[in-house]
Amino acid sequence: MIKKVFPVLALAVFSSMLGVGIIAPLLPLYAKNMGATGIWLGVIFAGFSISRAIFMPIFGRLSDRNGRKLFICTGLGIYAIISLGYIWADNVSQLILVRLIQGAAAGMIMPIAQAYVGDISPEGEEGKWMGYFQAAFFTGFGFGPLMGGVLTDHFGMNIAFSAMGGLNLLAFLIAALFLPEIRQKKMASSVPSFKEMSASGMVKGLFSFRLTFSLGRGAFACFLPIFAAMYIGLSPTLIGVLLAVEILLLALLQVYSGNIADRFNRKAMVVVGSLINLTFLGLVPFTHNFWQLLGLCALQGLGGAISMPASSALTVEEGRKFGMGSTIAIFTMAMSIGMAIGPLLGGVINDFVNINSVFYFGASAGLIGTGLFIWFTR
Repeated sequence: MIKKVFPVLALAVFSSMLGVGIIAPLLPLYAKNMGATGIWLGVIFAGFSISRAIFMPIFGRLSDRNGRKLFICTGLGIYAIISLGYIWADNVSQLILVRLIQGAAAGMIMPIAQAYVGDISPEGEEGKWMGYFQAAFFTGFGFGPLMGGVLTDHFGMNIAFSAMGGLNLLAFLIAALFLPEIRQKKMASSVPSFKEMSASGMVKGLFSFRLTFSLGRGAFACFLPIFAAMYIGLSPTLIGVLLAVEILLLALLQVYSGNIADRFNRKAMVVVGSLINLTFLGLVPFTHNFWQLLGLCALQGLGGAISMPASSALTVEEGRKFGMGSTIAIFTMAMSIGMAIGPLLGGVINDFVNINSVFYFGASAGLIGTGLFIWFTR
């Protein structure tokens, strides 16, 4: 079944993430033009992740009981409509409202789509199919910023926002027309509680890893462009190349590392990938030119590619015990919390210490998370 269904799901996810990625380089400029200060910029970025983190466990649990397709299609439909809200927004408050609604809609898409893949993945091939899924996710998100820059340069930001809405509408149609509903063997009352889930050492270990990994990634995404522009003197184009290379390399390598995760020790792969990633963050302040930063971005892509399919495969194993939607939603919530807190804490560290300490903070968080993962899963 998975070979027939997965291309439909992957195409929908790719189209949606391509649309989401379009606004990644545009939103700071758009908010600045509205008069947003640094604090309000942080709120605008964090609002999406906070809203998504709040609603994901709720939607994940409901999808375990009522099926996946309804939530995926509803989320994509809302995402397509609210994308036009960026054009409608006249001030920072309205922009924050759009981000909050968009975050809630996102809580119905990615974790539940990933749970769908987990439901239909054959035992022993969890890493392979999770690697393919995340490759579709990151490929769309990686090409999005490049597409957004071209559309904005030639046609303006409103066209870029409209393109985001159009691509999510396409994803909605693909899912609504071609994605079959599946029913789990056990639903409703058989789904364990979150309290039972929290007693699992593997669940606690994976949550710690996801949270700290995202803390570092959130700080990196927010402050690498500032570091590259102010301290190395890179142009926006070269900064875009750095980010695109990291994301696209991450997408490409996951296809291979997912297969490796089905053959080797998954816990060891999580640890190795996490150590590579925190090494990358700790070395950023020592770079002095574009090529050194490019090498480190490639290193981060490698670290993420090693750890993410393995951790996702372990998550699927736990999902078979506790409910796929509920389990994956918990781990995606950890990612959202990290992506929200990382830039906020990074901003405080940058203001009171210096920008180099932001990357040391990310590396330290990763080291703590790796230690907690090893401890809880021992």
